[in-house]
Amino acid sequence: MAILHTYEVGYCMHPACVALKGSGFKLCRFPARAYVIEVGRELWVWDTGYASHFHTRTAKGIYRLYPAVTPVHFQNEEALILQLAQQGITGKDIRGMVLSHFHGDHIAGLRDFPGVEMYASKPGWEYHKTLKGLRAVRKGFVPGLIPDDFESRIQFVEQWESCALPPELAPFESGWALPDSDGEVFVVSLPGHARGHIGAFIHTETGWVLLAADAAWAPENYTELRQPAWIARLIMDDASQMLQTLQKLHALHQRGVVKILLAHEGGIPSTVEPT
Repeated sequence: MAILHTYEVGYCMHPACVALKGSGFKLCRFPARAYVIEVGRELWVWDTGYASHFHTRTAKGIYRLYPAVTPVHFQNEEALILQLAQQGITGKDIRGMVLSHFHGDHIAGLRDFPGVEMYASKPGWEYHKTLKGLRAVRKGFVPGLIPDDFESRIQFVEQWESCALPPELAPFESGWALPDSDGEVFVVSLPGHARGHIGAFIHTETGWVLLAADAAWAPENYTELRQPAWIARLIMDDASQMLQTLQKLHALHQRGVVKILLAHEGGIPSTVEPT
């Protein structure tokens, strides 16, 4: 069975209602999470959370709008690379890094992992690499966070083996098998939030887990199908696809077989205990 390790790497502040319509204007803390997937004898990193590079790359120009709209709190000692080092893990120990999407709170630490192979959705990268200035900020993308040699290191999940998923993961039917994961990790498309947004089903000793990234921001988004506020649609790639993804998560939740983990869950006081 695969083993999943969770890390909190900084956080941002938002009014609760941005993530969950009708939940009020109280400012809430939304942690940025990264994960390490231990499968077989290999380690895969899923997203990076924040890093000092975020503050550096949003300190001037149009990119100052990003932290102005979404205040970010990060201490240098929280960097994922340092948290991993405390456990004796270096970049040389990592088989690859998988990026759920290209928003700043998921890729800010990429420059801390030189030489490590990167994996993402091809449509996601092909779209985001064209964004600059205000267009980039509107989509939550900061080009300066991308390492200079990224094009030579990026590979695409669509190149992995395409396969049917186990029936217990319905309504999700197909995905891509993480290399050499022996049926324990599958990457799936979760469209709507960002172009090329992906998640991962992981078979652990306690059962299946879905890393759903930003497909939802609070459990109520999918348990009750309560949507984010309309203003949140400004950064979304496709609001209609986002709703379709929430409906699939709702159906998955109703089956009660898979534990759904969200990248920023915990910011809003919730009456729902995720299962």
